[in-house]
Amino acid sequence: MEIQKPALAGTLESTDAQVSVEPFAHGIELSIESSVMNQYGRQIKATVLETLERLGVKNAKIVVIDKGALEFTLKARVECAVFRSVGTSEKNIPWGGLVK
Repeated sequence: MEIQKPALAGTLESTDAQVSVEPFAHGIELSIESSVMNQYGRQIKATVLETLERLGVKNAKIVVIDKGALEFTLKARVECAVFRSVGTSEKNIPWGGLVK
């Protein structure tokens, strides 16, 4: 998928994450801010990158502000931001396909 426009998903509430994506021409630029960065920073990065790879995103600027979100929440926020960015409507989301 090619990121077409800036998009945002999630909140800054406790146990959630806010993920923003925007077009970027030179690969993946990932910025992570987390209240649990020392404990889980590597896992957060791996989860975000794995989700982007699964969705076929090769070029994007991603900003994650994590407030202690669980892995499935983080994946959902990344997926939602990407789908919003490419203009995928609810009926075109590949439930059971790309989303895992």
